[in-house]
Amino acid sequence: MASYHIETYGCTSNRGESRQIEQALREGGHYPADGPAEADVAILNSCTVVEKTERNMLRRAEELQEQTADLIVTGCMALAQGEEFDEAGIDAQILHWDEVPEAVLNGECPTVAPDTQPILEGSVGILPIARGCMSNCSYCITKFATGRVDSPPVEENVEKARALVHAGAKEIRITGQDTAVYGWDDGDRKLPELLDRICTEIDGEFRVRVGMANPGGIHGIHEELADVFARHETLYNFIHAPVQSGSDDVLEDMRRQHRVEKFREVVAAFDERLDYWTLSTDFIVGFPTETDADHEASMELLREIRPEKVNVTRFSKRPGTDADDMKGLGGTLKKERSKEMSAVKREIVGDVHETMVGTTQDVLVVEEGTGDSVKCRDGAYRQIIVQHADEYDLSPGDFATVEVTDHQTMYAFGQPV
Repeated sequence: MASYHIETYGCTSNRGESRQIEQALREGGHYPADGPAEADVAILNSCTVVEKTERNMLRRAEELQEQTADLIVTGCMALAQGEEFDEAGIDAQILHWDEVPEAVLNGECPTVAPDTQPILEGSVGILPIARGCMSNCSYCITKFATGRVDSPPVEENVEKARALVHAGAKEIRITGQDTAVYGWDDGDRKLPELLDRICTEIDGEFRVRVGMANPGGIHGIHEELADVFARHETLYNFIHAPVQSGSDDVLEDMRRQHRVEKFREVVAAFDERLDYWTLSTDFIVGFPTETDADHEASMELLREIRPEKVNVTRFSKRPGTDADDMKGLGGTLKKERSKEMSAVKREIVGDVHETMVGTTQDVLVVEEGTGDSVKCRDGAYRQIIVQHADEYDLSPGDFATVEVTDHQTMYAFGQPV
């Protein structure tokens, strides 16, 4: 878990995005610091309305990098003029706002609330299915807070999901430190059974998104799990399986429970069964033992697998972890590797959204966007923005069919048909 400091400049849109960043961070177990000097990470949500504002943003970013261990810059200036931070010598990660929570996680598991109770937020129901994990990653501090996996019975989680749907949830987000190991504490892996029962036993029109599942946990149930996805349209065709490195040597030093070939086998199982789906994965760049060859192996894996969503995180030490005692790589090297990987990531994700243009997709309106727009998710959980939503009488919780008309690398635009 990390402490964070967030500063927001500019319009109402930026303030709304900062609220969503902070909500996601709090759901992940992170907590606000008293100021940037006390924070593990500082987040600057930037504005770029006039030249004077740009100078102010650069000056503030320079001040923040001196006060905190890690700096993330998001917002308008980051996306429109991100190179200016680099040219000014500011060591920061430049990210789209919805990438910020994953970056703060630093490759760690999310932290589920101790009581693991479901939450309904608008039309979205959040269902923590278990607490804890079965991993012992050398860089992760979350395990100190959560311990080993503790899984409530399948029937109990099905009833919680049913209650969310009856209360108005149109999207159920299955969450946990590692959803793939749900049931391991009872000697069985029960995620396929849980998903199958939610989809078959609960009446109503809704969608289910499965949260982070480590490749080591998925492997062994990957074919059964892919079969469940293929059977049920209720499930978004989406998995988040963080590989973290394309090098087996680094994965061993990280004490990850998988190796690269197992990750490939997981991806292949879903490729064989699903025509249209999204693979989300994570890479940690600059782990203390990562060599140039290890980094290149990660780059090759990224180009080979071409995941539709990629989270790139520069390694940072967490106190009390085994990786905290390792001699770290220099900040400049980590920055260069992160920049190289992020460039390939943007190319891949942009290509994915380009292939969507001209297609027709069934979507669920999940939440309001900026101005008169709404954010929707298609069957593969890809984000599609519909502008002028009032003209189409669209609001969160509605289902619609849209034609994808354009994209901006990280998301697409659609128009109801």
